[in-house]
Amino acid sequence: MIKLILIFCGLSLIFSGCVKNKDENTSDNKTAGTNYDAVDRRVDSLMRLMTLEDKIGQLVLFTSNWDVTGPVMNANNLADIRTGMIGNVFNAHTVTYNRELQRIAVEESPRKIPLLFGYDVIHGHKTIFPLSLGEAASWDLEAIEKSARISAIEAAAAGINWTFAPMCDVSVEPRWGRISEGAGEDPYLGSLIAKARVKGFQGDKNDLSDPFTILACVKHFAAYGAPYAGRDYNMVDMSPHMFADFYLPPYKAALEQGAMSVMASFNDFDFVPATASKYLQTEVLRNQLGFEGFVVTDYTGIPELVFHGVAENDSVAGIEAINAGIDMDMEGAVFYKYLKGQVKSGAVKESQVDEACKRILRVKFLLGLFDDPYRYLNEENEKNLIYHKDHLQAAYDVAVRSMVLLKNANEILPLKKGEKLAVIGELANSKRDLLGSWKAAGDWDQMTTVLDEMKAYNGEENIIYAEGVKSVGDDRSQFDAAMKAAAKADKIVYVLGENWEWTGEAASRTDLSIPGVQSELLEKLATLKKPIVLVLMNGRPLTLVRESELASSLLEVWYPGTMGGKAVSDVLFGLYNPSGKLPMTFPRTLGQVPIFYWEKSTGRPIDPAQPDLKYKSRYIDSPNEPLYTFGFGLSYTTFTYSDMKVSDQTLTDAKPVKLSVMVTNSGKYDGEEVVELYYHDVVASVTRPMRLLCGFQKIMLKAGESKTVEFDITPEMFAFHNREMQYGTEPGDFNLFVGGNLNESLVTRITYKK
Repeated sequence: MIKLILIFCGLSLIFSGCVKNKDENTSDNKTAGTNYDAVDRRVDSLMRLMTLEDKIGQLVLFTSNWDVTGPVMNANNLADIRTGMIGNVFNAHTVTYNRELQRIAVEESPRKIPLLFGYDVIHGHKTIFPLSLGEAASWDLEAIEKSARISAIEAAAAGINWTFAPMCDVSVEPRWGRISEGAGEDPYLGSLIAKARVKGFQGDKNDLSDPFTILACVKHFAAYGAPYAGRDYNMVDMSPHMFADFYLPPYKAALEQGAMSVMASFNDFDFVPATASKYLQTEVLRNQLGFEGFVVTDYTGIPELVFHGVAENDSVAGIEAINAGIDMDMEGAVFYKYLKGQVKSGAVKESQVDEACKRILRVKFLLGLFDDPYRYLNEENEKNLIYHKDHLQAAYDVAVRSMVLLKNANEILPLKKGEKLAVIGELANSKRDLLGSWKAAGDWDQMTTVLDEMKAYNGEENIIYAEGVKSVGDDRSQFDAAMKAAAKADKIVYVLGENWEWTGEAASRTDLSIPGVQSELLEKLATLKKPIVLVLMNGRPLTLVRESELASSLLEVWYPGTMGGKAVSDVLFGLYNPSGKLPMTFPRTLGQVPIFYWEKSTGRPIDPAQPDLKYKSRYIDSPNEPLYTFGFGLSYTTFTYSDMKVSDQTLTDAKPVKLSVMVTNSGKYDGEEVVELYYHDVVASVTRPMRLLCGFQKIMLKAGESKTVEFDITPEMFAFHNREMQYGTEPGDFNLFVGGNLNESLVTRITYKK
């Protein structure tokens, strides 16, 4: 794969007009190596030739459509591309189709301005990787970056130059279906993953003119992951401190990595819909974070302001949006219909249209589209790079790293080759469900199932399959067949979870248990008193108390992608030792939701010595603790932590502290371990979490091997917004926790002095 990327870099076209930036203090979110003055001079030269209609056209984004014969562009929209009234298209891909649309734009429209082609390349284009939450469970930033890099290569080869990713929404709400698209509940891990994904999409050098990179889009700005009741598109309300310290950091990190487009979220924020929020789109995004790219709405976000009740009609909604700082209207047709008249009437200043147009054109210049509008439209690339063998291998590598072993009583896993196995469940023989939601252009005809791969490795004669039950519905007609199959086997492998349609956008749930009657079949299988391995395929944390009790082993595989069938089989048989850690907390019961690891202490915390005292912050019918906490994950081997040291008990601005810990693989298998570092600010001006992740390292240890892992502790790691909303680190004591999960940590204390 490294060789392949080097070849791509060698093929990169040099963008004329972009020179090295002499100012090394340029804002981090600018594209690296780019002189914005030079680009903007080209933009200004073009804009002097443009009419108002031309400029408005650049602010318009419409979708293409697909039918059984392939892509189709609405005839009216096609005509508008010719006139320049549509400057951008999404849901269009394949070189042949996009080349014709681009040809019309650059050869037949008045100003010959190339189109942007956007698409939801969320966790792969044709080669599909594990869904984003699953990738986050790998805690492997290099693998996640590689996933985005390959996604960009394949998308670019198919004529796409813009993806609506990464989703940077922190969420502690498992009822919300779109958690599958993000990185989980932690702002630190989420920030690092956001940077890795932007770097993957836009390349190591952040050079958008490289035809094997695509433009990233930071979404959804802002706080979309905190909907009331966990219901998609619902209202959001949070304090300034919560937003600044826990929800804003991943967006900020993605912008610092160089992302040049942002998508406004559907929700309201401080009682104003994000699409109409000047505070979010101008004050925070541009003035505070220094963003110089363009802001696009989410699908029909502008006309939805009418339903929000802040605009009486679509025309007013458009004024609200452009005044807030929205640059591009996705599928709303509001700028398309009303903006010209609003400028003529004085309701909108033409200078506002100019600014929005300039931001969009700037990105098109950065992409190199004015130098070669067909740079993403190469049939040979499309033929040779889609489903490239290196891409498939990378998809496999990420899939095995994303799986989390939640339970393994009596070392039932790994399975032994030659064992007689009953494989149960519709999901064991499903290709489509392996891809999950937002599968982009992924093709399940290219895939094998978990069942296929288990037969291939263990021999068909040693696998007894019974569907047993659907992943949805209450059909029990195949229960008997499942019981008969299980009775003939040494062990039972039951693949269960959520149908792919039960996760993703518009897939919120009020019940986090396993759907249908799948768990009812598990109860029956347990009566056979045989070891049961549960393989959990899903896109969100679920409530698994009873399942965890009945199963000998429980392996969370998420929706593992194109190579998921082989990846699951190989992990089950020990060809790869699982190393994933949960990026979200798994509750015991729905009543605990929202539940997350970085909760703060109350004035009446539970006394561990007297946990049943009544007047404490606790439930009377359940422990406070979740079933599986953030950062939890087992291995086929064991890891022991010892000899934790700090170089000094005092931390200052001038002198960082070095923390070290010895990690030993004390088991019998080689394996990877995520060494997790958390801290607690003992006394602060505002309440702070009892634990907050501030570092981690993923290491490989052979059986019996030991390694000293070191962390550099700096004051910046402990910074937050104080009572006056000033950001910094307050002097005082800090507890540091190091271990393989939250509940098994070594502890030490240091003091920070100014």
